[in-house]
Amino acid sequence: MRGMRVMAVVSVLVVGAGTAAAEPTINWRVDNPFRLFTEATDTEMHRVTFEALSEDERRAPVLAAERALSERNAEGWAAAMYRRTCWNAANNKFACPEIADYAHPKSHKIRAVVDDIPDAESIDCTWLTAPGGGRKRGAAITVPCNTPVMLEIPYPAGAKISVEVGNQQVAETTARVKDLFIVGFGDSFGSGEGNPDVPVRFARDRVADYGLRRKDEPLVGYPARVGAWEAIGDKKFIEENPRWLDQACHRSLYSHQLRAALQLAVEEQHRSVTYAGLACSGSETTFGLFLRYKGHEWVPNPPALSQISALADVQCGSAEARAGEYPEAYHLNDRVPELKGGLVLKKCAADRARKVDLFLVSVGGNDIGFSRLVANAVLADQSSLRSLGGWFGQVHGFAEAQSGLDKLDDRYKTLNRAIHNILHLPWSESDRIVLTAYPPLSVLEDGKSVCPDGRAGMSVLTDFQLSEAKAREGETAAKRMFDVMKGSARSHGWTFVDAHVREFQGRGLCAGWTDSAFNSADDLRFPRFIDGKWQPFNPADWRPYASRQRWFRTPNDAFLTGNFHVGQSVMQTVMKSQGFDWLQVLLASTYSGAFHPTAEGQAAIADAIADKARGILDKYDRAAGVPGRRAER
Repeated sequence: MRGMRVMAVVSVLVVGAGTAAAEPTINWRVDNPFRLFTEATDTEMHRVTFEALSEDERRAPVLAAERALSERNAEGWAAAMYRRTCWNAANNKFACPEIADYAHPKSHKIRAVVDDIPDAESIDCTWLTAPGGGRKRGAAITVPCNTPVMLEIPYPAGAKISVEVGNQQVAETTARVKDLFIVGFGDSFGSGEGNPDVPVRFARDRVADYGLRRKDEPLVGYPARVGAWEAIGDKKFIEENPRWLDQACHRSLYSHQLRAALQLAVEEQHRSVTYAGLACSGSETTFGLFLRYKGHEWVPNPPALSQISALADVQCGSAEARAGEYPEAYHLNDRVPELKGGLVLKKCAADRARKVDLFLVSVGGNDIGFSRLVANAVLADQSSLRSLGGWFGQVHGFAEAQSGLDKLDDRYKTLNRAIHNILHLPWSESDRIVLTAYPPLSVLEDGKSVCPDGRAGMSVLTDFQLSEAKAREGETAAKRMFDVMKGSARSHGWTFVDAHVREFQGRGLCAGWTDSAFNSADDLRFPRFIDGKWQPFNPADWRPYASRQRWFRTPNDAFLTGNFHVGQSVMQTVMKSQGFDWLQVLLASTYSGAFHPTAEGQAAIADAIADKARGILDKYDRAAGVPGRRAER
């Protein structure tokens, strides 16, 4: 009976050829197009989420997907997959199981199906592959015609795929995967600071006490972590830390650089993305990109290389990038003195180095000391922290920031040289370097006003007091930095991304504050245990990835999401002996990502980057004679 069906189908396909009847076609897609994820099911979750978006939602697909995923995952979607990646945190390298060289794929698995076969479930199809380059064809696979098959396609040559029914070829196509190498460089905004893959969890009934801030300010009744810890900072307390893809750098899957690369992977069926994100919270252009920087949080194995050298290693893969000294090339006649005096960088041989398709950069804020401007704006004038220099090491205003602004263009210039000369990006393709503008922290929806004086979102510690005048001063410096970044990008031929800046207006630190918002995700108050009950909400009910109006983490948000504390150390001993236990509150509400974008904010930035990136990729595809092709949506 099955043989008769096969003969009948073959007859229909042969006789029907050239008629109006639909001919069988082979449709295929890359099984795991985002190669950083080791499990195809993790990428598939993002692809399916994208495919389910409405036409209107696809105008900003990363943001729409983030909102959809947050509704389904109360603790955030990244917690389930951040350990299933090709980032090896033990040795700070990209490495995947069963893949010898992450940056140089030899093949990709694709999922293929043949459409428009009559009575497909009742007959068998035989799949044949003939790899490009003249090699022998692969083994035949015979399955029911309605069953998808998994095929291994050589890269970059591709393969010819054909389908036979009853020894009669009924369909064929050529499958070539376009694998993009996308790199992420930079600072805390690029790393995803403020958005740990696994946020801290709080006990429903237990409370934590931090001693006295002053005689009239007992720091009691604070949210307490879950776990069997006995004292704040002990081993079991630290074991309940939030978790990051990279703990030292506070780099997470919520990074806008990663989300942009992921979006480019899932929206095109025949595309794959090899992603290498190296952004690290606290990095400057000098310390971080050129010079070794150990990261934001102490870990036993901090990064051993600068981001430039680390990427050279990735480009070389199983080969070895060689270290070389560059005594004159990058300090620009002493204009960048930090790079003078035996600068050593790794470099991969040009014939071995994996070419970068997109170079995503978020850097410049730390170069001008922008965090110190923030400290200036949010530390109350009477706060003793001002005399201590603030938690960032120094507090300063616009005049001090101007010195950094004057040097910023030179730092971008030296970075440009390194990207072209060390990392082998052709000078004629400078627009592949994508510099991202920083979003406004406190600008209201009208684009002119800033957040008013107040403590909304900052009640975790009385030292916090937002000053409208100082916030305006900070935004003036931010606008000046924006102009320098845009001008530098133009002069170097880089792509500058700023479409998200407007989207952040009205979504800053004070966004969403209304008297009726006390039970929403936009509640800016801080929970404390007072008179035997939690007010205004139980910290165990905090949802850091719930959709909200504000796209920046306030100090209150940071305490409840990242909850950074110093563990058992010399510093903690000194804090206790001096009666400075309250500094743990300061660390938990600042070093945990305060004043950084939320996951939604990161997604909005990713949409702006992806939009620019599509144009760049299409341009070079056209130049290479590759037809611009997007997956059907």
